[in-house]
Amino acid sequence: MPEVPADDLDGVWKALSDNTRRSILDLLRGGPRTTTEIVGAFPHLTRFGVMKHIEVLRQAGLIHTREERRQRINSLNVVPIRQIYERWVGRFEELWSSHLLRIKEDAEAGTEESSAPKRAKPNERKRR
Repeated sequence: MPEVPADDLDGVWKALSDNTRRSILDLLRGGPRTTTEIVGAFPHLTRFGVMKHIEVLRQAGLIHTREERRQRINSLNVVPIRQIYERWVGRFEELWSSHLLRIKEDAEAGTEESSAPKRAKPNERKRR
């Protein structure tokens, strides 16, 4: 099997592959949060565990962290997600749209045929 070259977005894919990290990103969609607030949103995990997830997200460029006094403020960086969209989703959008349109047209054509009154064929007679 040929070796696939590393992609600039590999770290982003890895970061997004974990449900907890995606949940952290969902939390940050609502606005910046301190590390303490993020830890508090995941009571089933240890502080250390949440901080490891934050670090993976930071290394992937999905989170920006700034220090404000004695707190770390984390905010979402959507640029890597946009890059994934443009590279992987955007390219197929037109293809998907045309396929979905064809399915819609086929379904509507099938509905019209099934709702149209059926006429008896000329050589068929009703038996009494």
